Amino acid sequence: MPVIEGTLERITYRNEENDFTVAKLMPSDRGQLVTIVGVFPAVSTGESLKLEGQWVTNPKYGKQFKVEGFETIIPKTLAGIERYLGSGCIKGIGSVTAKRLVSFFGLEVLEIIEKHPDRLCQVEGIGEKKAEMISRGYEEQRDIREIMIFLQAHEVTPGLAVKIYRHYGRDTLKTIRGNPYRLAELTGIGFKTADKIALKLGMDPRSPQRVKAAVQFVLWEGASDGHVFLPEEDVFGKIKELFSQEEIDIPLVSEQIQALVKEKEVFIETEPGGQEKLIYLAPFFHAERGVARRFLDLRSWQQSLNQTGEMSKLDEEYKLTPQQYQALSKALEEGVLIITGGPGTGKTTTIKALIHLFEKNNIQVMLSAPTGRAARRMSEAAGREAKTIHRLLEYSYQEGEFRFVKNEENPLKTEALIVDEVSMVDLLLMYNLLKALPVGCKLILVGDMDQLPSVGAGNVLRSLIGSGVIPVVTLDKIFRQARESLITVNAHRINQGDFPVTNEKDKDFYFIQEENPDKINQIILDLCRFRIPGYLNVDALNDIQVITPMRKTLVGVENLNKLMQESLNPPSSEKNELYSGGEIFRLGDKVMQIKNNYQKEVYNGDIGKIAKLNIEEGELTVTYPDFNGYREVQYSFNELDELVLSYAISVHKSQGSEYPVVILPLITQHYMLLQRNLVYTGITRARQLVVVVGTKKALGIALRNNRVEERNTLLGERISSGMESNF
Repeated sequence: MPVIEGTLERITYRNEENDFTVAKLMPSDRGQLVTIVGVFPAVSTGESLKLEGQWVTNPKYGKQFKVEGFETIIPKTLAGIERYLGSGCIKGIGSVTAKRLVSFFGLEVLEIIEKHPDRLCQVEGIGEKKAEMISRGYEEQRDIREIMIFLQAHEVTPGLAVKIYRHYGRDTLKTIRGNPYRLAELTGIGFKTADKIALKLGMDPRSPQRVKAAVQFVLWEGASDGHVFLPEEDVFGKIKELFSQEEIDIPLVSEQIQALVKEKEVFIETEPGGQEKLIYLAPFFHAERGVARRFLDLRSWQQSLNQTGEMSKLDEEYKLTPQQYQALSKALEEGVLIITGGPGTGKTTTIKALIHLFEKNNIQVMLSAPTGRAARRMSEAAGREAKTIHRLLEYSYQEGEFRFVKNEENPLKTEALIVDEVSMVDLLLMYNLLKALPVGCKLILVGDMDQLPSVGAGNVLRSLIGSGVIPVVTLDKIFRQARESLITVNAHRINQGDFPVTNEKDKDFYFIQEENPDKINQIILDLCRFRIPGYLNVDALNDIQVITPMRKTLVGVENLNKLMQESLNPPSSEKNELYSGGEIFRLGDKVMQIKNNYQKEVYNGDIGKIAKLNIEEGELTVTYPDFNGYREVQYSFNELDELVLSYAISVHKSQGSEYPVVILPLITQHYMLLQRNLVYTGITRARQLVVVVGTKKALGIALRNNRVEERNTLLGERISSGMESNF
């Protein structure tokens, strides 16, 4: 097989999704530049490579070297070393620092970095901190490359290889070889990739370890779809899909499920009133039973306080509706209360009046919400601090793992807790919250059950209301000021399945009819750049949010983000940018955090702006809105899988947020996700203006589809039965 060696001069094209790369290589014999093509892990310009492959002739592009295998080799020339170090692959080294290092240490520079990093301080501009950063960066690059070479044969992309390394660190290869199925724990990898690696490493296809891993993966996948448990037949069916090329031995699967039961990794219960077996992962089994038990305990704690005089004063001050008055009365009488209602029905006013009432009764009260955005909104409305549930429970790294510091043994120090946006709270989070409540603490849950359910497993708010056991007050009167807004009026119309009222002069709800996806995109760009800023005097980047049902399609999140980035923040010689994970990140871009990061205190769904992008230091800085204005959060380049562009976001990601202006595209290509509660959630994110762009046919489909997403959960039944049955 032909072999060539040389220096990578430039990368012409790289597809981050499948690793296909087109690049130019200067052979060691200094001939002409060679075009190389193939699927191989990301490399940097300036690196020296040894490539195996075949010479081919492309009808359009001519002679190319098709790469079938490769390895990196240490650059042998000063120029090669300088280009390699200056490529940006090592944090702390850019082109200027690379030139200084090579000039000072010559051909020994790589050995100095690896074995004697303290000597780097001899070079002008490098202090101890930067020397340490360079040493760590070089070490990390070497480790990642070793992992990439190992995973290359198993079709794992460089982005996922970096994610694996970040999760397992130096134990990565040891972990993979010991139990490759642990890779399925990581988002973006999944069971099939882990299984492929396991089989190549010699795993017996009938191994108990393999079958157990498949069962657990199927149950976790069910949880990611919102299910607390899966019926046994569904588990068998999904395992058949996983092993579609094999003949599935159901008795073997049943045997390993029973083994997991003995290990208390899963639990099996019988369907209420039926014979079907329901299979739970241990965390969800304990959480569902624990949540039911604790709500029944809260329900049993009642204390009637005679506050007729104080209630009258509050009624006069806040001009309470009968339902709001009832909510305040029940809050004093009951141990737990749910307050639900749509937009404009006075949920915020009720929260403020509740705080006032509790404090007049010398009842200490805390406020909380599931996300940072929702907590900020609650703070602004109530005039006092509200914390995210994770921050309230002091979620942090303790004794080698992340866990909640506040729990049964170390409860919250409060006598009443008010939680807003409860529709977003999943089963596991609710369980941890309830465990941290002190005995006798009142719990007030506020939310809108017509919003989309939580991203995590369960449908807690609906289950609690549906149990018929937990006291509920429904606010259904729309206040006069709210009735003047078509956003509020139309939210309630949509909730009833009626078409919204649109395009009234000087109002705040507009519909633009268009069915061509390309034209819809152009309308959205025009609305953002010119029409809406001119109409409302708002900022296109900070005040307008495009919310769309799907990620894919021409009018989906991914394509709209590329188009809007090009339109609202085009490339410029004055703006640094980098390519990561299939996206370009540019100075000034609008970005979203897509996973909770408790160390940085940024959370899934937080939106910010790229304020600094330092290629040499390998760092990107995002500014996020904070209670006191804005705060800066630093990311190293290998942490960029936590960020995505957010000029356009999904409806699910918008939950708990408010934006001055919302643009909502609705077309029939979104058919799979056209649901009434999705449109309802999308438009209720707007404060000043909603513009729907699409077709009335698509809107009609959504309005007629009032099928609430069915999730496998028995929380409501457990509460209504008083936990007396076996389920």
